[in-house]
Amino acid sequence: MPIKKILLIIVIAAIVAAFFWFDGAQYLSLDLFKQWFEDDPWRAAGIYFGLYVLIAALSLPGAAIITILGGAVFGVWWGVLLVSFASTIGATIAFLLARTLFSNVVNRKFGNYLEDVNRGVEREGAFYLLTMRLIPIIPFMVVNLVFGLTKIRVWTYYWVSQVGMLVGTVVYVNAGAQLGAVEELSPAGILTPGLWGAFILLAVFPFVVRAAINKYKAWKAYESYTKPDEFDANLIVVGAGSAGLVSAYIAAAVKAKVILIEKHKMGGDCLNTGCVPSKALIRAAKTSHMLKHADALGIENASGDVNLSKVFNRVNQVIKDIEPHDSVERYSKLGVECIQGEATLVSPYGVMVNGRVITAKNIIIASGARPFVPPIPGLDKVDPLTSDNLWSLKEYPKRLLVMGAGPIGCELAQSFQRLGVDVTLVDMATRVMPREDEDVSEYMLDRFQEEGVRVLLNQQIVGFETSENGYVANLRNGSGQQTVECDRVLVAVGRKANTEGFGLESLGIELAPQGTIIVDEYLRTRFPNIYACGDVAGPYQFTHTASHQAWFATVNALFGKLKKFRVDYKVIPWATFTDPEVARVGLSETEAQEKDIEYEITQYDLDDLDRAIADNEARGFVKVLTAKGSDRILGCTIVGAHGGELITEFVTAMKYNLGLNKILGTIHIYPTMSEANKFVAGEWKRNHVSQFTMKMLEKFHRWMR
Repeated sequence: MPIKKILLIIVIAAIVAAFFWFDGAQYLSLDLFKQWFEDDPWRAAGIYFGLYVLIAALSLPGAAIITILGGAVFGVWWGVLLVSFASTIGATIAFLLARTLFSNVVNRKFGNYLEDVNRGVEREGAFYLLTMRLIPIIPFMVVNLVFGLTKIRVWTYYWVSQVGMLVGTVVYVNAGAQLGAVEELSPAGILTPGLWGAFILLAVFPFVVRAAINKYKAWKAYESYTKPDEFDANLIVVGAGSAGLVSAYIAAAVKAKVILIEKHKMGGDCLNTGCVPSKALIRAAKTSHMLKHADALGIENASGDVNLSKVFNRVNQVIKDIEPHDSVERYSKLGVECIQGEATLVSPYGVMVNGRVITAKNIIIASGARPFVPPIPGLDKVDPLTSDNLWSLKEYPKRLLVMGAGPIGCELAQSFQRLGVDVTLVDMATRVMPREDEDVSEYMLDRFQEEGVRVLLNQQIVGFETSENGYVANLRNGSGQQTVECDRVLVAVGRKANTEGFGLESLGIELAPQGTIIVDEYLRTRFPNIYACGDVAGPYQFTHTASHQAWFATVNALFGKLKKFRVDYKVIPWATFTDPEVARVGLSETEAQEKDIEYEITQYDLDDLDRAIADNEARGFVKVLTAKGSDRILGCTIVGAHGGELITEFVTAMKYNLGLNKILGTIHIYPTMSEANKFVAGEWKRNHVSQFTMKMLEKFHRWMR
């Protein structure tokens, strides 16, 4: 146990012992406090008022207790008056301290709340703060400090806090007053209607206020619309990508009437332009690479020559082979009514498609996202490739410029290089895969460069020009300018949510700064019956998170009146399917450092793994972050063959709070890549064996001999 914790326990124990030794209970007598008030009411009120301001200003715990105490000593009316002004003044001082002297400290500790708060203030203004104040389940200390980092005016903050906390103050002070009126600590003295009523009101107050606020917001949202007497369907789903298909599947499975609308192709980006074709291309590229290096396995004369036309024919055939899984025919048999056409929301209950208005009790927006093409001068003239149009290539470039060193850019850059294209990878960031730790980025950069990819980092593309031999990209950074010649340009700098052109604006459905639809923890928009999930909602634009969200959106839409479920983002894994693969779940080292989380690193290198050596895949590592002094897993990164599969064991462990000791105690088949997970757990165990215990065991065994 750390020395700080031991000292803290000793101090607390000493305080408790002193309290009982000196009979501290005599000074906590409610009658004593009341006597002070009767003897000198102004002095007692002044001391109480100042103490309350101090506690609130310094964000100390105990505000609820001292509020109840105020009611017990001063009664309802005096208690409300004192607490209302003291709490507001103290909160405003805390607000100002957070804004001025302690802004860096507050930002470091509560900065993860700031984006949501700023968005709420921008969307609802002072009303957003009012809702925070009306719901006492949200710690006032957090509200005071976080709002200090916003741009809200001091006077606005003061009067909204005064009004917003007033109702809660009355409830808490009344509970204290009823408690103070108890004449004897007996069942008859305690079981009074007034006291029980006060504490019941105290318990239900947060939920009543929240329900009232939600009711008011819903009324404001729907006041301009007429609800139909009957609906054509229980659920309309807009978009037949991963999120939309899962939503429709679940709704049909529970026998709801569901209508699925798609304007393009069933299966969305994942099937037609994303996951499926890219993984087929990656497989071809890896096979070619393995054949070219087959001599390492003793296989001679394996050329690995590439016919790009055949590669792309196979990619498109894979799409056709998987299409039936997402087809209209399959979903129609499941009970889903599939309509092809452009959907337009005309009301919170109605969607127009092909000139027909269809109504539904609930609507799920799952319109997905598309590649983002930045506004760079001349880019439109080079006919840029994206993940949307790449798969229809007829003429294959000899020189390819890939913009963006994120997951998509890295996957495609490595694949095309292996397939015989001369690839240049350019990014404004200082390293490839910038979401990963620096050691991961450096490892993959070395791999790309070994394979011949030209990587240019910290470079901004400022324009494109045409030339006799193709195109020229003009690059610039702090140290100068350079040019890159290419035949084609592939843009892979991110994706933009599909939110335009189908009525979101007319309904006033708000968008986040990054362009996704704003939803609450139940995936509802400003209309409680309109949900959004998948890439259009964020915050993670992965196929597996789209499916994950779809379950929550559908169940909440169909059964939310009975039970609602908050979408769970606690354990989100992802993988970049380069070679070697890069897979991660939970925190990275960088994120842990940014959040001031104490952690330990345990790493196992795959060049020591028998199966990796046998497969000629002995490269990469498994790196696990654990809580300091514990086997609790905070995050894991795997760089290696089959990393996307290997990470699942850590995903399961984190989901169900299983530590490294549980992984170590689980049998793993020999020889497999999955043994790496057990070995990294073994490394952690060896690093945490007590040296004292080892010495005692050594002496024991010596004695036994």
